Amino acid sequence: MRPRPVELQHLRPSNAAGVLALALVAGITGLGLALALQPGAWPGAAGQIVLSLALVQWFVVLHECGHDTLFRTRRLHPIVGRLAGAFAAIPYACWTRIHGRHHRWTGWQDLDPTTAALVPRARPRFERVIVNVCWKCSIPLFSVIYRVENYWHLPRLFRLFASRVERMRMVRDALLLVLLYAAVAWLVGPMKLLMTIGPAIFLSLVAEDVLLLSQHTHIPQHVSHGATVRPFPAIEQEEFSRSLRLPAWLSLLLLHFDAHELHHMYPFVPGYRLHGVAYTPQNEVGYWGWIRAAKRVPGEVFLFQNRTESGWEI
Repeated sequence: MRPRPVELQHLRPSNAAGVLALALVAGITGLGLALALQPGAWPGAAGQIVLSLALVQWFVVLHECGHDTLFRTRRLHPIVGRLAGAFAAIPYACWTRIHGRHHRWTGWQDLDPTTAALVPRARPRFERVIVNVCWKCSIPLFSVIYRVENYWHLPRLFRLFASRVERMRMVRDALLLVLLYAAVAWLVGPMKLLMTIGPAIFLSLVAEDVLLLSQHTHIPQHVSHGATVRPFPAIEQEEFSRSLRLPAWLSLLLLHFDAHELHHMYPFVPGYRLHGVAYTPQNEVGYWGWIRAAKRVPGEVFLFQNRTESGWEI
């Protein structure tokens, strides 16, 4: 029996837990950079792996800040959120608006801005070939497109959000990140910067491909076809979401980001407290079995169809 939201009001953010989570991510980032800068192949390789974990963690911190669930003190979220957005390559103002709309319209594939591109339609052969190759070979095309289309495509964002104030905030945060990246590249040197963090960025994007695509892809969704429809309440979004069950230590480091169904059902609960929800979601699956099964499916089938259409139970 799934708990009612009112029964989980005790699972609220705390500043102490938020600071601890932030300190852990900062420490892992520092460790990764220190190792990556060491001479020798083994320390360098270890540094890239540690740093890639840190980059995924910064994405998770950005996610928590966008929900105002990392700290109890809400005014801390825009500050830390912009820091996390710099590591995640996502402007904070763009993140909060798009992710908020994602939660509002989960279950309606064409109205959710993060899934609208997957609505069934005729697709050119070259697009299907690229998708198949990238998915099969773990080339992180999808996490890159996810960022570009949802958070950097300002004309699209302007079509979705008419408020002048919101548009100005999006442009400001995007411009600040561009200037920051340009300044870092100028100070460090483009090639040295690429050698120091390039492999870690690639590995983090590969991991995010799996995490992001596991959450809603290939699950039956509704399509509004332009009709006026009502959003599904958060508690009803379980059927449109999937949770990957990661190893306990990794789930802890990622603030239980893998508990995606619980997050959609109870978005007011901080990730680091989702383990306190006494409920096992219906679409929770082991990470390794799911990855193996999903990788057997052609990319175009996995992305652009659902399990009722394809017959693949993943």
